[in-house]
Amino acid sequence: MLELKDLTVDIQGSRILRGVSLAVAAGELVCLVGRNGAGKSTTFRTIMGYRQPVSGSITFQGKAIAGLPTHRIAQHGVGFAPEESEVFGDLTVAENIELPTWTRPQGRDAKTRIDLAYEIFPKLLQYKERGGNQLSGGERKMVSIARALALDPQMLLLDEPFEGLSPAIIPSISEAIANIRKLGHGVLMAESNVHHIPDYADQLYVLERGEILYHGKPGDTYPPEVMRVISGSA
Repeated sequence: MLELKDLTVDIQGSRILRGVSLAVAAGELVCLVGRNGAGKSTTFRTIMGYRQPVSGSITFQGKAIAGLPTHRIAQHGVGFAPEESEVFGDLTVAENIELPTWTRPQGRDAKTRIDLAYEIFPKLLQYKERGGNQLSGGERKMVSIARALALDPQMLLLDEPFEGLSPAIIPSISEAIANIRKLGHGVLMAESNVHHIPDYADQLYVLERGEILYHGKPGDTYPPEVMRVISGSA
């Protein structure tokens, strides 16, 4: 569904990604793990068109998307919930979630998409009329993911979905991601804390200094150099 091949990205003359290759299939949760500064967010922002690769390819459902404008990539069916959650503070929760149905009319009807977002995050029903700037960190994270889901994507990119959340809210977010995966969506999730990787994850990529250091199954016996990175990311 989503495939990166030998992706290389420079920012202000510095090489941030070096030949990154990974793949995510439909209905699969793939985790990209690495310490802060390893290049996880750059990988996501390049997929979404915020960064232009120096070389390499990005294909989604067999179509090349590298270099396309961000809105075109979203129209192809790639949803993105950034690490910062970036909820619109002057819009209500309901308006934040409805926004993708205005900007991407393709796909299922707006009501079906919005209903699904609330089905995944039922707690948000009680906050529908609350302003985005009145939400807690965990509530903003829920709105961010629900809004991306209302885009009706086939692929969902989640950048550090558990970052900064209280331990009490993490199980709810994890359950929501599991339910999104069960719907058949592909999910690519970045994490700096290996302990946040859900036990239902299908694949694990370890990113270090812009390079894929390891690819395998979560829970495998990792090589010593991978263990050092994973231990340092916790």
